[in-house]
Amino acid sequence: MRGLDHQQSAMFSYLSPEQRVPSDHPLRAIREITDIVLTQLSRAFSEMYSKIGRPSIPPEKLLRALILQVLYTVRSERLLMEQLQYNLLFRWFVGLNMDEPVWDVTVFTKNRDRLLKADVAKEFFGLVVEQAKALSLMSDEHFTVDGTLLEACAGLKSFKKVEGGPEPPPDDPGNPTVDFHGERRSNETHASTTDADALLARKGAGKEAKLSYSGHVLMENRNGLVTDVEVLQANGTAERDAALVMIERIPGDQSVTVGGDKNYDTKDFVAETRHMKATPHVAQNNKNRKSAIDGRTTRHAGYAISQQKRKRIEEIFGWMKTVGGMRKLRHRGLELVGWMFTLAAATYNMVRIRNLATANEEAKA
Repeated sequence: MRGLDHQQSAMFSYLSPEQRVPSDHPLRAIREITDIVLTQLSRAFSEMYSKIGRPSIPPEKLLRALILQVLYTVRSERLLMEQLQYNLLFRWFVGLNMDEPVWDVTVFTKNRDRLLKADVAKEFFGLVVEQAKALSLMSDEHFTVDGTLLEACAGLKSFKKVEGGPEPPPDDPGNPTVDFHGERRSNETHASTTDADALLARKGAGKEAKLSYSGHVLMENRNGLVTDVEVLQANGTAERDAALVMIERIPGDQSVTVGGDKNYDTKDFVAETRHMKATPHVAQNNKNRKSAIDGRTTRHAGYAISQQKRKRIEEIFGWMKTVGGMRKLRHRGLELVGWMFTLAAATYNMVRIRNLATANEEAKA
C-alpha cells in the first residue's frame, strides 16, 4: 500500500536525540572519552568563571562543539552554529535538547576566547594522552618528531613593507591589483597586515612561498599517537627548535630514541639531543656533506625500526590537514593557531584510541 505524502509538521516528538543516534555510532566512543576528560576539567572551569552574573555557554558544550568542527571539517563557526540548529547528531554530541536554542556565533566566539586565555586546549590534550597511557597504548621509550607548514589565513597582497611610504589609492578597494614582479620581499623588510605573526616560507627549493606557521608533533612509535605538539613561526629553524623543546618535555629519566627525517641531521641538533639523554635516530643526509649520524647509531637494529616507524607521523599531518582543517588556517595569531592545532591533535588521538579499542575487541572476539 502506498504511503501518503503528508506535509503537515508534527507538534511533538517522543524520541530524544539520544534515542536517534545508533548505539554503535563511531561518535559514541569519542563522546565517552570527551566526557571523561571534561569531568576532570570541571574544577578548572569553575575557577575560570565568576559565581555571579549571567550564565555563559557551558564550557563543556563549547568544547564538544569545537571537537565536532574538527571531526567534520566545518570551515567556520557560523556554519557550525547552523549545523547545530538542525543536525540531530551534532545536537546529541554537544548535549543540546531538541528545543534548546543555538547560541549566537559572536557569543560563541567570545566564550571560546575565554578558554583560549586559560589554555584549556593544552590541558585537554594532556588528559587525552593520560587516557591513552592508562590503556597501555603509548610507548615511553621510542618517539618520532616532525614538522609541517600551516598556510596562514592571510594573502600575499597583505605582505607589505614595514617602513613603506604612503601608497596610491587602489584601483579596487575590495581586491586591489598588486604587481610583485621585480620586488624583493623578505620577512626582514615585510610583514602581513592581516596576520602579523605569519611569516613567508616555502616547503622546498622551487616551491612557491606562502605566509605560514610551523606546526610540530612528537609521536610515540607503538601506535602512532601524538604525545606533544608545538606551533612556532616559520622562521627556517623552527623544526629543530620545536623538536628540542618537545624532547626536553618527555617525562621520566630513562633513555629514549627520537626518529626524524634528514632535516634533523645537523651537528648541533644531534649533539643537543644526545645531551638530553636521547638517541637521535634521524635519517642520514649524505648529500654534499658528512652526516652527523655515524655507525655508532646506525649499526643497531633499533635504528632501522625507527626509520620504518617515523613515516607514520605523516598520517597525523595528513589527517589534521584534510579532516582537522589545518591545511588552510581559519584563525589568526600564533596563540590562537597553536590552540586550535593542539585541539586538532587531541581530537586525532581520540579517533585513534577509538579505532585501537575497536580493533582490540574484534581481535578478542
